[in-house]
Amino acid sequence: MMGRRKGEQGQLFYAFDPESVVPEDHQVRRIAVVLDLSWVRAKLAPYYSHTGRPSIDPELMIRMLILGYVFAIRSERALCREVQVNLAYRWFCGLGIEDKIPDHSAFTRARNERFREHDVFRDVFERIVAACIKADLVGGTGFAVDASLIAADANKCRSTPGHKWSCDIDPATAKRAVRDYLANLDDPAWGTATDVVPKFVAPADPAAQWTGALRNAAFFAYADNYLIDVKFGVIMDVEASRAIRQAEVGASQTMIERTEATFGIKPEWLVADTAYGSAPNLHFLVYEKEIEPHIPVIDKSKRGDGTFSREDFTYDGECDRYVCPTGKILPRSNRKRKSRGDDMISYFSRAADCRSCLLKSRCCPKSPSRRITRHIHEAARDFARAVAKTAAYEQTRRDRKKVEMLFAHLKRILRMGRLRLRGPAGAQFEFTLAAIAQNLRRLAKLTFHPPDTAELRVA
Repeated sequence: MMGRRKGEQGQLFYAFDPESVVPEDHQVRRIAVVLDLSWVRAKLAPYYSHTGRPSIDPELMIRMLILGYVFAIRSERALCREVQVNLAYRWFCGLGIEDKIPDHSAFTRARNERFREHDVFRDVFERIVAACIKADLVGGTGFAVDASLIAADANKCRSTPGHKWSCDIDPATAKRAVRDYLANLDDPAWGTATDVVPKFVAPADPAAQWTGALRNAAFFAYADNYLIDVKFGVIMDVEASRAIRQAEVGASQTMIERTEATFGIKPEWLVADTAYGSAPNLHFLVYEKEIEPHIPVIDKSKRGDGTFSREDFTYDGECDRYVCPTGKILPRSNRKRKSRGDDMISYFSRAADCRSCLLKSRCCPKSPSRRITRHIHEAARDFARAVAKTAAYEQTRRDRKKVEMLFAHLKRILRMGRLRLRGPAGAQFEFTLAAIAQNLRRLAKLTFHPPDTAELRVA
């Protein structure tokens, strides 16, 4: 018999249980098991008035925002529409079939006021990392650090040449992103990261960096910095910065110190690419943090004209001098050269020794004597060079790909190729939420399907 749908007359009573319609293997069920937000109301209570009309439940708003980043819903308008029609999303947010969905404009106000004042999403992120540690998903032995460029919400056509841009702006009349930029001018990750004037500045988002680092068409961008544990790729910390190397290196140091202060975890070794191989950063890792750097050293001492490079000379640490290939001494010079800066030390050979040397044509053919420069943190660079010759270094170079895989997942799966929000606070908000989403997905997956620890590689 051919079936027929029921008539247009509605039922008088409904018995509907959202729990029964959400599939057992749906991702929201796995995430709901590992996500605990029971503490949110108590934390945010001081930021709400004791009188007046009841506000929207902050836990509901946080759940909806996390849901949007987990399932790559990049618009809060679209998020409200999806939660309106998707029963699994309603169940995750604790909404019934007849409960009203918050208006999208409520998220903007909460994000810029209560959530920002309390930095609630930093608390959510740290609690999820703590849950990963408790689930034994963090080894704590080896970390990897890297940064990826994310396009800012800024337009080249509406930009201003850097030499015409001025920071003399009245914060009272400026927009939120500009006020946020002005408030961070003294921050090493933003205003004081470099003295170089950018080619272009976006008046709508001055903190965004004009960069051509991808060797393609230049664009305005922020740097998303990740510090991960290489055991299962759990993100230990996340930080937004300007899209320049100095700011990214400073962000890596901030994340290492913050992870140690928050979780009491300091890695034995850190792997990164050449951008982190500067002498001051290596000194920070080796002598201040006692972390073994598995990082290629930034070294421009090799010569391309066939003459001897610095590595052809032997350094005598006890006497603080260099010895040339023929055994002649290059003592330390007390002369200061402004062009070399205060971080470089010069060593000069005697002109008489070089004049009668048979290897002068291969050492200093165009000068009467040879000069060798050495950085004040050269000992840390030598330590990193020695690490690069070990067998463990080859494996850690492969482990570094785990952080690159997270950035690929961020852009392709979570669809964060461009930011929606402006200013340093907006970038930090989006990067933190994206890291929360990635850690939640990783925690839910590995908790639901525990890995076989017997097959794990011992680093």
